[in-house]
Amino acid sequence: MTFLFVFLIIVACVFLGLIILVQNPKGGGLASNVGGFSNQLMGVKQTTDVLEKGTWVLAVVVSLLCLFSALFVPKTPSAYQRGQDKTVPTQQQAPTKP
Repeated sequence: MTFLFVFLIIVACVFLGLIILVQNPKGGGLASNVGGFSNQLMGVKQTTDVLEKGTWVLAVVVSLLCLFSALFVPKTPSAYQRGQDKTVPTQQQAPTKP
């Protein structure tokens, strides 16, 4: 279960990073790089709307996956963590004679 959440979070983060890198902070982004072809295909304004909505959707997906992973991933320590939890034995006091 842990592997599934980690995998989904990584995939969503990669897609989120790609969508963010395609956008231009001044409003150009993919719409300005494609030129006149994007105007004929789906319109410049619609391209930036799709990228912005995709950014918000993926950000919400990553957030929800992180929250759900905290709920569904087991909280028992792994074998590596159990090996690290070596406690120092305490000295026992000798019993006193009455």
